[in-house]
Amino acid sequence: MNGQLSPFESLLDELWRWDHDWRSDFSPSPWFSGIRSVRQGSYPPVNVGSSPDSVDVYLFAAGLDTDSLDVSLQHNLLSVSGKRAPATEEASTWYRRERFEGEFQRVFTLPEDVDPDKVDATYRDGVLHVRIGRREAVKPRRIEVH
Repeated sequence: MNGQLSPFESLLDELWRWDHDWRSDFSPSPWFSGIRSVRQGSYPPVNVGSSPDSVDVYLFAAGLDTDSLDVSLQHNLLSVSGKRAPATEEASTWYRRERFEGEFQRVFTLPEDVDPDKVDATYRDGVLHVRIGRREAVKPRRIEVH
């Protein structure tokens, strides 16, 4: 053929796109569960992990001014908000823009045993790391048997 799709191929391509969009919007996903979860592509992307001593939240947000960040912990809700300035002048002609800019906010429900007096936040190499310690009273304690 001359490099164009046949009507049959075009129809299959359209059906594949429709199926992909439908699955993205309506199918359950292990990455989208819980009342405070957000869709894939939310900014900034995060990793949240825990150990017996702390809960660690990593937000991947290069190019932020630390003065624009607001990190707060109330009860067991961690809130991170900020603003990412535009990378270039607005007068530019854009052919594609994938870099997020503007205001953002993410809220995370943490375990009940986090200690609001043991919070440390650092921003380095485009990663905001928030470490929240756990309360001593609820940590497992080894009891020696005599």
